[in-house]
Amino acid sequence: MRIFIAGGTGAVGSRLVPLFVAAGHEVTGTSRTAEGVARIAAAGGRGVVMDGRDAASVRRAVLDAAPDVLVHQVTALSGHFDFKRFDETFAVTNELRTRGTDALLAAAKEAGTGRIVVQSYTGWTNEHAGSAVKTEADPLDPNPVPAAGNTLAAIAYAERATLDAGGLALRFGNFYGPGQSLGEGGEMLESVRRRQVPIVGGGRGIWSFCHIDDAAAATVAAATRGAAGIYNIVDDEPAAVSEWLPELARVVGAKSPTRVPAWVARMAIGEFGVAWMTTGRGSSNAKAKAELGWAPRYATWREGFRSGLGVGAAHTASSLAK
Repeated sequence: MRIFIAGGTGAVGSRLVPLFVAAGHEVTGTSRTAEGVARIAAAGGRGVVMDGRDAASVRRAVLDAAPDVLVHQVTALSGHFDFKRFDETFAVTNELRTRGTDALLAAAKEAGTGRIVVQSYTGWTNEHAGSAVKTEADPLDPNPVPAAGNTLAAIAYAERATLDAGGLALRFGNFYGPGQSLGEGGEMLESVRRRQVPIVGGGRGIWSFCHIDDAAAATVAAATRGAAGIYNIVDDEPAAVSEWLPELARVVGAKSPTRVPAWVARMAIGEFGVAWMTTGRGSSNAKAKAELGWAPRYATWREGFRSGLGVGAAHTASSLAK
């Protein structure tokens, strides 16, 4: 098959190029730069320069590739988040999830592309009420913290547009692993080592994790399996911050995290950060396992934190993302 990966040098896209090539597919990957194009070529794909916010650029790239499958993995994330100014941090990515998604879907329709797979997210986007673990049938948060309102709206938009086009939206959990903020040398992991990530309040916010290589494997599965719809791509064990954060600190040889009241943390990480740490909800992967024929290599974050944080855990060409 001809596979088109929009965002072929990103966190997930960089892993997809060698996976699809190894499976015998003809792969076109996009990058914003000539250097990125060269990395895609080195992994066995055909690299093209594309600006995901420029509809004409998107159309040219997609029509030239004439793909059977289009995979949308374009973001503009650096790994550093300002929780008090979350929407500002995600401003460009929000454009890519709205105007960029529209451009890709329009080009795919014109090219006669038969299958579309689009990246989404699950975690703080879940409604912060009711059951501790949400399925794809549960609503997104109807009352998001204002600092993240635009970002949630962009995620919801990309999902609706994907479903309207008959595609699959993969809601990835919180990434960890090589090259990620929560990975060896990453900003968040180093903050945990320096004891700078506290348990806020009772630490009852539930998080669902996804190793970066498991996200790539799920995307490969979605390229050929599963009906149109939304799929949570997370591990088997949603967990409260009070459970996973101390274990992460123990695994990396750090002191146990401190505990701070919510009102103190609010001054540093804002209402959004406090909500995520105290009232967030996890996500179920049952649908993805049943309908995509996918299961996470790292079944739980416990195993992943022990053996999947470092470079040696990557079993694809993660150097593409550098």
